[in-house]
Amino acid sequence: MLAIDTNVIVRYLADDHSRQSAQAKALIDGHDVFVATTVFLETEWVLRNVYGFEAARLAEALRAFAGLARVTLEDEAAAARALDWMAAGMDFADALHVAKSSDCEAFVSFDKRLLRTAARLGGVKVRTV
Repeated sequence: MLAIDTNVIVRYLADDHSRQSAQAKALIDGHDVFVATTVFLETEWVLRNVYGFEAARLAEALRAFAGLARVTLEDEAAAARALDWMAAGMDFADALHVAKSSDCEAFVSFDKRLLRTAARLGGVKVRTV
């Protein structure tokens, strides 16, 4: 199994560089690959901020990528939960932080937007200090 970097996934999903995108496709389609949670998080950030992916398109692309037969995410359950919460309006980084903290009593934050979104979603263990 090979661990891959953000730029490999971005080239695969954005298909914006003929040579590197083809190399990324051959690597990901031809080998078992591991994606660290930090790489998955950075991929979302790059696709949203650099490539302008909208939340719905981004969630769809990341779900499709995570569902590829040869792709293994470090924490598939947390990534799936975070993508669900992102689709419901939560910032992906916040959603992933909360999902990775699910064994804790709560995720504590001063972020009012996160607190409102979590309250709206219900069952998301986020609270203020």
